[in-house]
Amino acid sequence: MSRGPREGVRPAFRQWRAGRPFWGGLLLALGGAEVLLTLKASLDVILHVGMQGVAGYLLPVVMLLCGVLILFNPTQRLFYSVIGVLVSLATWMTSNLGGFFIGLLLGVTGSCLAFGWLPDQEPRVSRRQRRKQARAASHASAA
Repeated sequence: MSRGPREGVRPAFRQWRAGRPFWGGLLLALGGAEVLLTLKASLDVILHVGMQGVAGYLLPVVMLLCGVLILFNPTQRLFYSVIGVLVSLATWMTSNLGGFFIGLLLGVTGSCLAFGWLPDQEPRVSRRQRRKQARAASHASAA
């Protein structure tokens, strides 16, 4: 049973991914998960418990939630990305220096990517295609 070129899971996933800030939401969610996992580290590794432990667990959960919401509700990406960057920066003080800076950097990068994503942007033309178009235009004007 052969499928057509546009049927199957992979093209459907690509089409779904193209309609949302996928990498921004994924990086923000991974940053939240990483900060949550570093909270489970042993006492020898933990640098700072922070604010009775409540904020230490609450902020990474909000990061994770914002990342998932960016993926599944891209129309509200600006709000979620602003909340995500603020919460990511706040984990520096409450959650082991933001998951030893890895979760903090993932969260800030993901939030910035989601904030800067444009939904109806034209596909970028590669440098090779631009050169071909320039050569074709110069040959057409020379002829």
